[in-house]
Amino acid sequence: MTPFKAAVLHECGRPSPFAQSKPFTIEHCELDPPGPGEVLIRIRAASLCHSDLSVVDGSRLRVMPMVLGHEAAGEVVELGAGVTDLVPGDKVVCVFIPSCGTCPRCQESRPGLCEVGAVTNIAGTLLAGTRRLRLAGQPVNHHLGVSAFAEYAVTVRSSLVKVPADLKFETAALFGCAIITGVGAVLNTAKLPAGATVAVVGAGGVGLSCVLGAVVAGAARILAVDLNKSKLNFARELGATDEFDASAPDVVAKIKEATRGGVDFAFETAGAAPALALAYQITRRGGTTITAGLPNPNHQFSIPQISLTAEERTLKGSYMGSCVPQRDIPYYIDLFRQGRLPVERLVTHRIHLEDINEGFDLLATGNAGRILLS
Repeated sequence: MTPFKAAVLHECGRPSPFAQSKPFTIEHCELDPPGPGEVLIRIRAASLCHSDLSVVDGSRLRVMPMVLGHEAAGEVVELGAGVTDLVPGDKVVCVFIPSCGTCPRCQESRPGLCEVGAVTNIAGTLLAGTRRLRLAGQPVNHHLGVSAFAEYAVTVRSSLVKVPADLKFETAALFGCAIITGVGAVLNTAKLPAGATVAVVGAGGVGLSCVLGAVVAGAARILAVDLNKSKLNFARELGATDEFDASAPDVVAKIKEATRGGVDFAFETAGAAPALALAYQITRRGGTTITAGLPNPNHQFSIPQISLTAEERTLKGSYMGSCVPQRDIPYYIDLFRQGRLPVERLVTHRIHLEDINEGFDLLATGNAGRILLS
C-alpha cells in the first residue's frame, strides 16, 4: 500500500523531556497486505497509556524498532483470507491481547491470558509470528498486536471488536484498554457487590475507570487515593466520595479510621509496589486487594504471610479486567449509551501524531486523563 505516517520508536530509555530527546520519529512506513485471519484497518483515534510510557522510558523493554499504541479504534479497510464476519467500513475497537482460541486459557474463556498471544506480544509480532510493518523495506515490530500510533495497522481478527457505527471513534478507543481494564477489574475480577466500600489507589486512566465501574456496581463509598491533587479532584467529579493524599504519613490510619478498619475492596492501578503495599494495608480483615497496574517487571512486593490466613485476606491480579472483549465491550458500550458509564469524561487532551513526544511529556507529569491522538 501507499506509505503512511507512523510514530516509530527506535530505542527505549531516552530521557525526558521527550520533546527534546525525541524518542519518536514520524516516518513513512509500509504495510504488507493482511494475511489469513488478519485485517487492515485505518486508525481513526488512539490514546496514550502508561503501558506505552513504560516502553518509552525503558521500564518495560521491548524489541526495537517498534510502532507503539494499543488503545485505539479504527475502520476496516481490507480483510485477509478467512475473515468473513467483518466488511470494509465496519467500525472496530482494538484489543491489546490477541487470542488464539485454542490454548488452555482461551478454552476456559480467559482470552486475556492467551498463552500464544503473550509470547507473540513480547516478540513484537502478530499472532502467526509475522511482522506486516516495514520501514525502508526492513521489518518493524508490532506493539501488543496493534501498533496504533500510525495511520494504518494490520491486526489479527481476535484483536478487534466490532462496535456500533454511530459511536464516535474517540469514545470507542477508550474501551480497548482503560475501560476494560478498570471497569473489568471491578465488575469481573472483584464482582463488586452493591453497598461495598472501595478504595482506588492511583487515579490515572485505569484508576478513574475503576471509579466509574464502582459507581455502576453501586458501591456505598469510593475512596480515591493518589499523590496528585488534580487527579483526586477528577476522581471526585467521576463519582468518588472521599479523597486521600497518598503521600500523607498517616494516610493508612486515616483511611482505616474513616472506614472502620479498612475497605472491602482496594484496587491498585498505579503499577508501583508502594501503591500495592498501601492498597493491601487499607484493606479490611476478610477483604480483597486487587492489582490491575503493570509495574516494572523487576519490582518486588512482600506482605506478612500470616495476614492471608489469620485475616482471611485475598490478593488477586487482574489483567485486561478479566474481560472477554467480544462479550464485555458491547456491554460497556450499552452502559455508556444509558448514561451510566460516562467514559468520554476521561479525555482531557487531544493532540496530533506529530506532537506525540510532547504528549508523552504531558502523560508523564500525571496532570492528564486520557490524551487522544486523532
